[in-house]
Parts: sequence; C-alpha cells; structure tokens
Amino acid sequence: MAKRMFNGKKILVTGHTGFKGSWLCKMLLGQGAEVCGYSLKPNTTPNMFSILGLEEQVKTIHADVRNFTSISGMVKKEKPDLVFHLAAQPLVRDSYDDPLYTFSTNVMGTANVLEAIRKEPSVRASVVITTDKVYSNKETQKPYVETDELGGHDPYSASKACAELVTQSYSKSFFKGASGGEGRRVFLATARAGNIIGGGDWSKDRLVPDIVRCLLEKNEQVVLRNPMAVRPWQHVLDPLMGYMILANGLLDGNADFEGAWNFSPDPKECVTVEGVVKKAIGILGKGSYAVRPDSKKHEMELLLLNSTKARKKLCWEPHLDIKQAMKWTFEWYSDYYEGKDAVSATDSQISRYLLIEG
Repeated sequence: MAKRMFNGKKILVTGHTGFKGSWLCKMLLGQGAEVCGYSLKPNTTPNMFSILGLEEQVKTIHADVRNFTSISGMVKKEKPDLVFHLAAQPLVRDSYDDPLYTFSTNVMGTANVLEAIRKEPSVRASVVITTDKVYSNKETQKPYVETDELGGHDPYSASKACAELVTQSYSKSFFKGASGGEGRRVFLATARAGNIIGGGDWSKDRLVPDIVRCLLEKNEQVVLRNPMAVRPWQHVLDPLMGYMILANGLLDGNADFEGAWNFSPDPKECVTVEGVVKKAIGILGKGSYAVRPDSKKHEMELLLLNSTKARKKLCWEPHLDIKQAMKWTFEWYSDYYEGKDAVSATDSQISRYLLIEG
C-alpha cells in the first residue's frame, strides 16, 4: 500500500464509533486523511473510540443513520471525497429481538446514505460494508464467490443482503453517468467480510469479547452456544486494508473496482468456535469453557468465502493467519487490562502490519 494514500482527502465514515469503525478511522488518519464521522454514541464501556481519543481527532456527529435529514445535512456540509458506510445493527441475535430496527437501520439506513451521496457532488466514491452473511447459505464446503445467490435466514443476514441490492440499484440507476444511469459518475462498491477479531471490541454476543469478559474480567467459564460452528475469523487489519485498497482504486476512477468484493482468509484458516476458545486459553494461559446449546435463535454452522477476486484484481491478501490474528488480539487485551497504553499498542500493531504490507 502506498504511504499516505489518502493524503488531503476528506473521508466520511458512518458507524465510526464502533469497533471496526474506530480501527478504520485510526488507519485513515495515519494515511493523511481528514476524517469526519456519523454514528450513534458508543454503546459499550469501555470502547475503542474513546480509548483511542478519536473524539478529538475526528469531526463527529452522533446521530441515527435512519434520519435522512441529519445524514444528508452532514454530507452536504462536510463535502467528503469518499464515504465508508459501516453504520448498522450488527448482531445476529439482536436481529431476532428487534427485526424492525434491524431492517430500518441496515436497509433504509443504507438507502439514506446513498441518497445523501447522490445529492452531494463532492462525493466521488463510496464503499458500503456489508457482511459475509449476505449469501443464501447452504452450509456446504464450497466457499461463496461474489456472484453467488444472496439471501439470509435471520433478519440481520437478510437485511444486509437487502443493503447489497439497494447499493446495486443506486449504482445502476444513478451513479453510472454516461455509462447507463442518470446523474453524475460515482464509483461504488460493497465489501463482504465477517467474524473480525482484534483488540478493542466489547460488543455482546461476539466470541472474542465474551472470552475477554469471562477470562480477563470475571474469571468465569466461557459459555459456548455452538462450539462446532466454523467461521472465517480474521484480524481487523486484514479486511480494513482491503477496504482501503478498494476505496483508493474507486477514487482513481477505476470502474473495475466497482461491485461486490469478498475479504476473507484462506478457507483452511477457518476454525471452529471451540478451536478459537482453546487457542485463546492457550495464549492467555488460563481459563476454561462449557457448552450450553441455544437453539432458540438459529445461527449457521458453516460459512466459507472465496476471496480470489480481491487477491487477483486488488492484489490484496490477508497477512495474519489465525494463530497470528489470535496472538495480536489477545496481546492487545492483555496489555489493556494490565494498564498499558492502548493507543501505543494499537499504533504498534498498525505499524507492524504496514511493514508486512510493504
């Protein structure tokens, strides 16, 4: 990745107060971007946004992405060159409890952001972040490619598949310029990744935060609902690098970078939930777990992605295997709970990653 690839660019990140959004803001600031953010306030204590002191570095509006007037007003005022859309209701199990909130946030929220972009001439490109769960998952050993059927059993997955369709519609209807649709040319892509781990996530119903709460805070057993579920676990820096490479190409006006993209580790790097917990216990040197199945809220057993397209066309590849991703993640948490400087720990991991990236 070229150093300071976003130097002087103004970038809006929706959902910037979340775990992944905070890491992205930190990366973008290091690349010379002027970053502004639109998001609800952080919903956990502690949280990565506050730990990194991003409130002082990122011009922030705390508001709901479902409010079109608000998001449109910010886009019009700030006039960004690029928009990363991450704002979402991100939890599968919460989507069962409040499906209407999930659909209104993830579908209409995406439509609101894209409509705000349509009305602001400064925006040249956007990356809409969805999830690996957008596919109609048959739970086979075949990794999904970008052209496979979209679907979703639970409201979260279905809402994110809908967000993909909304994005496709805006691209074809409004953002193709002379190539087809009406209006000016805006280069638009979606990014599909999931089961992202790394320091600074305290969300509920996610495996790594659950491990951290049990083993580092409460000295309790980790309770597993679905120990044999297989997911494409990856460190947060790997997909974020993919998003940034993709966005840089879109800003350069490369039409080949438009459309949907998978960012995931090699399928052989995918391990079970139980495997992740065992690795975490080994790294931390303590802890145990128990299995208590919960079949009330359906969750998929198997999910694999094929990232050949990103590897070939974007020259992107994941640099941290599952062992390294786990080590970096739990080193970060260990440092945090030992009272060490989390900003320095984050900066160190980013610097080490960029050295690998070259």
